[in-house]
Amino acid sequence: NHTTVVEFVLLGLANSRHLEITFFLFLFIAYVLILLGNISVISITLTNNFLQTPMYYFLRNFALLEITFTSTFLPSTLYSLLTERKTISLPACFLQMLFFYCLGTCTLFHMAVMSLDRYVAICHPLHYTAVMSSRLCLQLILTCWALSFFLMFPPTVMTVQLPFCGPNVMNHFYCDASLLLQLSCTDTGFIEELMFIILIIILPGTLTVTAVSYGCIIVTVLRIPSSAGRRKAFSTCSAHLIVVTVFYSTCIYRYIRPAQRGGQDSDKILSLFFSVLTQTLNPYIYSLRNRQVKQALK
Repeated sequence: NHTTVVEFVLLGLANSRHLEITFFLFLFIAYVLILLGNISVISITLTNNFLQTPMYYFLRNFALLEITFTSTFLPSTLYSLLTERKTISLPACFLQMLFFYCLGTCTLFHMAVMSLDRYVAICHPLHYTAVMSSRLCLQLILTCWALSFFLMFPPTVMTVQLPFCGPNVMNHFYCDASLLLQLSCTDTGFIEELMFIILIIILPGTLTVTAVSYGCIIVTVLRIPSSAGRRKAFSTCSAHLIVVTVFYSTCIYRYIRPAQRGGQDSDKILSLFFSVLTQTLNPYIYSLRNRQVKQALK
């Protein structure tokens, strides 16, 4: 004697109309900046002959990834805030969850690949052209996408097959896997353990690659004889490291620690940091501050 759930209720970011309008304006501006920044990066790196290097190839693909990742949840979140409609259908929820986690995982792999690219360019400049060939660049990009879907697709499919017959309310602004598993009316222990193992592999693994790469870059920068050159290099590295630190710290705290029953408002704030704030800053930190990109814009 139970009713099968056909839709979920996402409580969203606020419980008052005033706060909903405030969040709508903030997220709308952030989404516009994400689209403008990343579309500019893609357009410039495609049309400018001086930007046909591995670095800008990775940045162009990263910009495309940023657009697709934020588009999995921001338009629906904005619509919900504007219309106060909180429900999402079962298929839409599962699709959103699949693309959110696959594209989010791909972002982690991509950041690690870009840090490796910068490591080779700065620490081994004479071998850079030979090592980072166009074939290797393509292979690295395809590996990022393939690994992301290979790792995140199985637990997502297993979650889709779960029966949902009890409460259908999630205290979040997108379909979150940990909260979704709590709503199932069957044992989800195996899926939770599988997702935890996958996240343990992905988050610390990609963070290690990124941290070691930037560590080697900093050591190389310290050997630059010119103080002006060191300041310029540290300015670029520090901006990258701030974004990486915010992204990884919020992701790890949100998904590595045990999930709170029913979801917490703090989880939504953490999710805003790694899914919106860092995505807004990325095109401006990684690309549009670059001297060559500025020249191409002019």
